[in-house]
Amino acid sequence: MTEKQTWSQRFESALHPAIALFNASIGFDIQLIEYDLTGSQAHAQMLAHTGIISSQEGEQLVAGLEQIRQEYRQGQFQPGIDAEDVHFAVERRLTEIVGDVGKKLHTARSRNDQVGTDTRLYLRDQIQQIQQYLRDFQRVLLEIAEQNVETLIPGYTHLQRAQPLSLAHHLLAYFQMAQRDWERLGDVYRRVNISPLGCGALAGTTFPIDRHYTAELLHFDGVYANSLDGVSDRDFAVEFLCAASLIMVHLSRLSEEMILWASEEFRFVTLKDSCATGSSIMPQKKNPDVPELVRGKTGRVFGHLQAMLVIMKGLPLAYNKDLQEDKEGLFDSVNTVKACLEAMTILLREGLEFRTQRLAEAVTEDFSNATDVADYLAARGVPFREAYNLVGKVVKTSIAAGKLLKDLTLEEWQQLHPAFADDIYTAISPHTVVAARNSYGGTGFDQVNKALLAARSQMSE
Repeated sequence: MTEKQTWSQRFESALHPAIALFNASIGFDIQLIEYDLTGSQAHAQMLAHTGIISSQEGEQLVAGLEQIRQEYRQGQFQPGIDAEDVHFAVERRLTEIVGDVGKKLHTARSRNDQVGTDTRLYLRDQIQQIQQYLRDFQRVLLEIAEQNVETLIPGYTHLQRAQPLSLAHHLLAYFQMAQRDWERLGDVYRRVNISPLGCGALAGTTFPIDRHYTAELLHFDGVYANSLDGVSDRDFAVEFLCAASLIMVHLSRLSEEMILWASEEFRFVTLKDSCATGSSIMPQKKNPDVPELVRGKTGRVFGHLQAMLVIMKGLPLAYNKDLQEDKEGLFDSVNTVKACLEAMTILLREGLEFRTQRLAEAVTEDFSNATDVADYLAARGVPFREAYNLVGKVVKTSIAAGKLLKDLTLEEWQQLHPAFADDIYTAISPHTVVAARNSYGGTGFDQVNKALLAARSQMSE
């Protein structure tokens, strides 16, 4: 910050250099430049449309702003710390290009409604991009699921073997999580897409502006009805960070499963070299870095949500400098979510393969068919709770004998209850167990195939 620069004639001296550096946001809000230029062009057009400036002046401003856009894209416009923020940087350069008419751009506008507009333009663009990343993630889940309808995998509750599942059914659970994420972002988008432009510093303006005109030019769905709310609202940013945090929760849960599945204890998946790293000291290692990083990066998005809530909780109306702190966390969360979605999509598509033989073995080496034994008896008139207790007893004795349920003889079954017949072995085979769960939304193969069709239909919406 140059020593002679002052805000207005109200000030007699410039900021202390260290305070100027502390105060500046150009180091990160330069990311908003394209949106700032777009918003400023709409504002200039509105000023001309309402007669606040002449049509010629409006055209000069729009052309000058477009020149800055091209200069920035070509690397010729790179404002430094002396610009303080992206808004001053643009206005200063515009005045260099078009002369004194550039000083008219800020008529009927404050940096308060300007930055609010820029942030919303940025975020609605990023929401649409993240939704596309989610669609790519869902697409690869569907592709793998469609290939593995009758591939079985142990299902868990409390991280204990519970009941066998279709692998497709397991993957479709993550598809549904991502679908909610996609829909949730759409809900957030509606509240992002409201224009604060024209709210001024906090109280509106004395100029005869047309806020609906700029909103239409910028493709906003509407305008803020209260100028105080318009410049101070960051609910939309909090909502986005909530949605981003839930995306990360879902990616982190899948990451945790991938890490477990790739371990020697599970051996359900094999990591390919393209998406794994080695150890600097143990040559045999192949580390699941992608899901571990996703799991780790989840915390930083949570942190940004918490930081935004803390920023907002004590702010009096209307705008306060605290709100400068909304951007870095927002930008980082956007970039983190996009990077994690892309990485997990690549991992699923190219970086691992399911070990189907190992999975087939896994579903035969436990007591996850015990519920089906109880269901078998219940279907033959035995009260379920009585059947439940009988099966608990046989599981206990089988464990003591070192046997699984499939190893029991028919005589042993009939000693437990005379209702058992030789069809018990088919009834408790993993394939039958999974196929039989044909209730709506269940893991039965017929239901999974219907769910796949429904998922494909959702993807086309």
